[in-house]
Amino acid sequence: MRLRTALCSVVSTLSALALLSACGSGSTTTGSSNGVPLVGVDYPRSDTDFWNSYIKYTPQYAKELGLDLKTTNSQNDVAKLTANAQTFISQGVKGLAMAPQDTAAIAPTLAQMEAKKIPVVTVDTRPDTGKVFMVVRADNRAYGEKACQYLGTKLGGKGKVVMLQGGLDSINGRDRTEAFSDCMKKNYPDIKVFGEATNWDGAVAAQKLQTRLTQHPDIKGVYMQSSFALSGTLQVLKQKGLLVDPKDKKHVFVVSNDGIPEELRSIAEGKIDATVSQPADLYAKYALYYLKAAIDGKTFKPGKTDHDSTIIKVRDGLLEDQLSAPLVTADGGTYGGVPSIKSDDKSLWGNNLG
Repeated sequence: MRLRTALCSVVSTLSALALLSACGSGSTTTGSSNGVPLVGVDYPRSDTDFWNSYIKYTPQYAKELGLDLKTTNSQNDVAKLTANAQTFISQGVKGLAMAPQDTAAIAPTLAQMEAKKIPVVTVDTRPDTGKVFMVVRADNRAYGEKACQYLGTKLGGKGKVVMLQGGLDSINGRDRTEAFSDCMKKNYPDIKVFGEATNWDGAVAAQKLQTRLTQHPDIKGVYMQSSFALSGTLQVLKQKGLLVDPKDKKHVFVVSNDGIPEELRSIAEGKIDATVSQPADLYAKYALYYLKAAIDGKTFKPGKTDHDSTIIKVRDGLLEDQLSAPLVTADGGTYGGVPSIKSDDKSLWGNNLG
């Protein structure tokens, strides 16, 4: 009887240990696979070449950094982004990267993620309020300033230009618009700037450019705040007989932002003149890098990094890693004190996209 009782006790103990082990295994694998952290990435849209490039790079860098990946696409809709964040929470992600296009409306979602202790990294955009672990972005004011210096130099400080703005509900649209306008007023006061809000919509940009060129056929410059306007701009210039060689007096100088392959080809072909190469590859890489760092308990402070960028303090509780974004031209010259690199330079991600 004592032997049977002892055996029953051993069996009961082993069963309990097995149950505890199973429970422990379940808790450690929530939000991970075989110990690999699970992170979420919300893609903001898939209707531009730039964001499609970012989408292509993201799984590659997740694999390199040893992260398990879940993705959604909010399609430029903050309500969808909010819903996607709820999905990620239910899936047990340990961190989330997002690129909110409406940088004001995302605050409640950021507060919820903070309450859940899920670190957030924002890519390309910076929230107007709220905390995130890191903002991975380039200096968007520098985008506007570089475009201004290029066009100001090419136009000899005189003439008319159209600025095809993005969305002014986005920090990016505001930064690029304010910097371009401020630079023109300060350095090229004899250049008239026509600002056209487009909400990052290519069709709207094309229609507004066409209207301005009809009203002012002597316009000699266009600043597109993103490659979303590239196709429409080229089409309008062609219809107006203005898509001509840069040496032709009728040429309209065009500067873009993004550095997608089509822009680089257009520069080489003389269809547009310059762009600012926004690093789609490094956005993907460092968004995931900082998520992993957050999960690992690492912290950062303002200053130079080991990857040719600078971390700045935007406000209390918000750091931004400003990645390098060079001016790109056909000749690699210097414009208004701003150096550029040649459009065929192999260091540009747009020349290496498979």
